Amino acid sequence: MSFFNSFAEKHPKAAKWIREGGLFIIFSYVVTFIKYLLLTFLPKFYEGIVGQTEWVWPGIRTSIAGVPFTLSVIGNSLADGGLAFTLANYTAIILGECINFPLQRNVTFRSHGPLAPQILMHALGTFGVMLVMNLFTCIWNPLTAAFGIPDAIRNIVTTVATGGVSMIIIFAIDKTIFAPGFGEKKAKA
Repeated sequence: MSFFNSFAEKHPKAAKWIREGGLFIIFSYVVTFIKYLLLTFLPKFYEGIVGQTEWVWPGIRTSIAGVPFTLSVIGNSLADGGLAFTLANYTAIILGECINFPLQRNVTFRSHGPLAPQILMHALGTFGVMLVMNLFTCIWNPLTAAFGIPDAIRNIVTTVATGGVSMIIIFAIDKTIFAPGFGEKKAKA
């Protein structure tokens, strides 16, 4: 620890970035693991409620390299779990962010800024990332399944890829919304 303390004294901004980045990654991976665990049983739970129902938007049927899939920004085709998987995924995301947001705000960034705007901006960022990641997985899953990649490998790669992209985008958002002075009214000159 004396090395890091010495480093922090000489390079306080770099040390802050390292601390925040490290904690952000640790908390994000813990939350990602929790989401992964939820996705092991929630799809079957929701399937018992909604059955085999497809729910996609815009639901454009197309193909790449001869592999058909349904292009969707919101929802999943039946081949990708349908409404049951969509509800499970959204539940996991919401519960995960209920854990992630306070950890990042209070521990990683030590923010005391205005809570309501921070929650709103974090939620909008999470929603935007969710839409982009849904678009990615509606293409990725059918392609990898068609090429015979086992589900376990595909799920790990999907989790790491979507989680990695999400972390970069959400880190940038959190770095902004948890910065000192965010949301404070500017004094009129």
